[in-house]
Amino acid sequence: MSGGRFDYDQYKLQQIADDIEQFILDNEESTDWDYKYKEETIAEFNRAVDLLRRAYIYVHRIDWLVSADDSEANFHRRLSAQLKERDENRDPR
Repeated sequence: MSGGRFDYDQYKLQQIADDIEQFILDNEESTDWDYKYKEETIAEFNRAVDLLRRAYIYVHRIDWLVSADDSEANFHRRLSAQLKERDENRDPR
């Protein structure tokens, strides 16, 4: 495994995003209208998930760069490619 500068903590960003996505799914499946989040709140949850997933990509790429696992050229190429892939595969909620 490459990297390690941040003790691989960037994966915590992925876990938090997964947890928030579960809140969204639980909210969609809930039949208890007193405890459902409003649409505008869920929209912010979705925004947070997107930002966390993008932040993960940035931290992961920086981790590899500063750990000397990637050159600057590879850093920029991989960062761009991963962000583009993320945007293309993003759930449009």
